[in-house]
Amino acid sequence: METKIIDGKAIAAELRAVVATEVAALASQGLKPGLAVVLVGENPASQVYVRNKAAQTAEAGMASFEHKLPVETPEADLLALVARLNADPAVHGILVQLPLPDHIDSMKVLAAIDPAKDVDGFHVVNAGRLAVGLDALVPCTPLGCIILLKRVLGNLSGLKAVVVGRSNIVGKPAAQLLLKEDCTVTIAHSRTRDLPGECRTADILIAAVGRTQMIKGDWIKPGATVIDVGINRIPKEDGKTRLVGDVDFEEAQGVAGLITPVPGGVGPMTIACLLQNTLTAAKRQAGV
Repeated sequence: METKIIDGKAIAAELRAVVATEVAALASQGLKPGLAVVLVGENPASQVYVRNKAAQTAEAGMASFEHKLPVETPEADLLALVARLNADPAVHGILVQLPLPDHIDSMKVLAAIDPAKDVDGFHVVNAGRLAVGLDALVPCTPLGCIILLKRVLGNLSGLKAVVVGRSNIVGKPAAQLLLKEDCTVTIAHSRTRDLPGECRTADILIAAVGRTQMIKGDWIKPGATVIDVGINRIPKEDGKTRLVGDVDFEEAQGVAGLITPVPGGVGPMTIACLLQNTLTAAKRQAGV
């Protein structure tokens, strides 16, 4: 069986182009969506993400507001900044880059963001609205996974989906979105009995567990669609590192029907969906 690669870069570029067109239309009416990104500390991976987000925000025609704070910033100061951004009418979306330093309570900070501006979709109000089937700002990575799946499979109704991972950021919202598409959904995790067996039942397998190449080729149902959310670094012979996912990509070849690569699969969709969420938030706040 030939395994087809899902081109996340190309699909993300198409989504960004659609967003940019809508942003231009809004700007012509005097409304320019604005995204504020807050980075505390100098985590190298976070710095790269923030830089990419800022560049793509500007390319989409949105206003980009960057706030880079030193690692020793008190929690109270960060909360005060969030309060100012909540009150700023030019800011339609707020993203506080995780992880935060240990002395800051991440949940307290996320809870302080106005749910209407919570473009990461992490606020309990948005999580609750998603859980009961109401319109919500949805976490960007699982939203990107669903867009990819619908692009390559079309109607997802009736398909068996297994999500490996139960985080609030990916696993749980991905399961909720799959339920909304009328899939039959199982959430699996490290304590699941016979995890390989559960995975083999999946028409759609989403790997979001954060363990390097954990899911092997013989865990995959022949012909299944595999979405690999994992981003893990492993050493190369030259002393550098390379990115791999939670799925053993080489073993999955010839077994999976469709698969996302790492990098170039889910990653580009995450930022594209952040832009889409910011556009959505701006329109809702303006009542358009």
